[in-house]
Amino acid sequence: MLFGTAVRTVRVLCACLMLVIGAATVALALPIDSEKIVIETSSGTVAFSVELALTPADRSTGLMNRESMPSDHGMLFRFEQSRQVLMWMKNTPLSLDMLFLDEQGTVAGIAADTVPFSEAIIPSPGPVRYVLELNAGTAEQDGISIGDKVRHRVIGN
Repeated sequence: MLFGTAVRTVRVLCACLMLVIGAATVALALPIDSEKIVIETSSGTVAFSVELALTPADRSTGLMNRESMPSDHGMLFRFEQSRQVLMWMKNTPLSLDMLFLDEQGTVAGIAADTVPFSEAIIPSPGPVRYVLELNAGTAEQDGISIGDKVRHRVIGN
């Protein structure tokens, strides 16, 4: 009889744990930084409000489970050092433009119109320190190109 009670207790605890884990996959927004990120393009500057993904936990979640993002909004990922960065779209329903930025904030590469929910790896074109995620199509719409300069207090420029 005691064994049956223990088994039921374990099943209830497992069910509760699954509910908690399921709740953890809900989209969690990071605070919007008070300073806008500015991109200097050949046709002028564009600015976006950004959430900052500065910690490993924030970077691992990123924009996962987000159904929408305002057109003037993005997420800036900062890594501890310049290195090859590998991104993916797992659990991300939004199509994004990923701007890969070097140590000085120069756009080193752009992965445009990423595929929602894809587990395909999206590599940086070389060592980078930052990744700026914007809504898909934003880079083309705003004339953002490789070589453009990105400025924000978090970027070492």
